[in-house]
Amino acid sequence: MAPEKKQKVSRKEQILQVLASMLEDNLGERITTAKLAVEVGVTEAALYRHFPSKAKMYEGLIEFIEETVFSRVTRIKAEGQGCLDKLQKILTLVLAFAEKNQGMCRILAGDALAGENEKVRNRAEQFFQRLETELKQIIKEGEAQEGLTRRLSPAASANLLLVNVEGRVHQFVRSEFKVKPTAHWVSHWPILASGLFQ
Repeated sequence: MAPEKKQKVSRKEQILQVLASMLEDNLGERITTAKLAVEVGVTEAALYRHFPSKAKMYEGLIEFIEETVFSRVTRIKAEGQGCLDKLQKILTLVLAFAEKNQGMCRILAGDALAGENEKVRNRAEQFFQRLETELKQIIKEGEAQEGLTRRLSPAASANLLLVNVEGRVHQFVRSEFKVKPTAHWVSHWPILASGLFQ
């Protein structure tokens, strides 16, 4: 029983890796299960033995994104640095993740999910909602624990940071991965940071 289960997990991971690779290599194209099956080297029926629908495959990739990013966000928050340092590290993490994982970046931008199930699109949107909540919490803690005086409400400050990150992710996809999400980030961050607190 155990070896068979291990093989299934391995095949599931392989399917998700191939799907992510296809999203990276086939800009502007919709990925069909038929094309995915050919790339994986299995039948469509075999794909559906591991995932009941294509939506579940996309959800599997979104779960990977969430686990990868938010496990690191938790570590950054626990490091005990100042508010602005935490914010910078978290935003840099998201931008670097998008840059290194172009197929996943298309999911975050929503580009790869056009025409897909509404539940999957909403699930991708939840990533950014959760990120915004994390940013807002760090800003509130910075005000309370460090005595920082904010210029905007925590919600408005978190949204300012979020739209900058989302815009960079969308620009990366729209430019067909030519304009990196981290482009000019080092020089832009101090200007963004100065707008948060007095």
